[in-house]
Amino acid sequence: MTTETEVAQVLRPANHRRQDQVFKALAIGASSVIVALVVLVAVFLVTQAYPALRQNTANFFTSRIFSIDTPPIMFGIADLLWATIVTSVIAVVIAVPLGVSIALFLSHYAPERLARPAAQLVALLAAVPSIIYGLWASQLVAPYYLPVQDFLEKVLGWIPLFSATNTSGGATLMFAGIVLAVMILPIITSLSREVFAQTPTFHEEAALALGATRWEMIRTAVLPFGKPGVISAAMLGLGRALGETIAVTIIISSLSDQNRQSFSLSFFNGGETFASRIANNAAEFDTPTKAGAYISAGLVLFVLTFVVNAIARVVIERRRAFSE
Repeated sequence: MTTETEVAQVLRPANHRRQDQVFKALAIGASSVIVALVVLVAVFLVTQAYPALRQNTANFFTSRIFSIDTPPIMFGIADLLWATIVTSVIAVVIAVPLGVSIALFLSHYAPERLARPAAQLVALLAAVPSIIYGLWASQLVAPYYLPVQDFLEKVLGWIPLFSATNTSGGATLMFAGIVLAVMILPIITSLSREVFAQTPTFHEEAALALGATRWEMIRTAVLPFGKPGVISAAMLGLGRALGETIAVTIIISSLSDQNRQSFSLSFFNGGETFASRIANNAAEFDTPTKAGAYISAGLVLFVLTFVVNAIARVVIERRRAFSE
């Protein structure tokens, strides 16, 4: 017996079938180009980093030393990894709840005459260059942040993560994380708003018909439907925070030799992320060994970002399977 799909394929004009084949070929080609570019970047990083890693006399993952000027070269990523993760996590912890709240307000509470221009304004924040954020934060916001850090040190200083340090408030990991939260907020807000706006109307109407309030409707219908999208937005923002360079380079202060001798868990300490370390020392790429050491740090950042995206994909797929 002939199925409806087979009948439709027979009745479809030949030029339509050719268009479908062309579109399919273009889609496959574009996907292949992206995959090839990622593979080529990975191959480049590995081949450039391998010679320097072979000459490294320190433990690459646990050492806090980064001395490549004179042999024997010694470099490790412990400090860089800690600063990168701390600033990125702080940014996501601040930006995700705020972004989701703004997205819900724009999609389900604000009147149309306010929601549309407000959404466009939030989207425009993503177009602001990162160097502007860095200058704005260091010159304008930092003085207002100092009392906040002093308060946190006084109230929560007994916790190692909030212990006092000798680093200026406007150059700490915490402040850098706050600025990164502002930078990734437009991404999370815009994507979350689009997902929430696509919630099936009959889901919302069914919840309201059963006597739910607007918030109960959002909690039972909108948030479960938009959860995969929010996770995707959060991971995209996290990827942006992990790789941000210029703003972090302007804001955060590198550790002095004295402070580098003892490791501190405090968010109020200075440091360097992978991206800021590479940017600050780009002038030292005068030999293959020195360049390879910094490319090794870049390779770790590449792998870290890849792992974050892979975990997000797994979480989204499991959530989708559970919903179905």
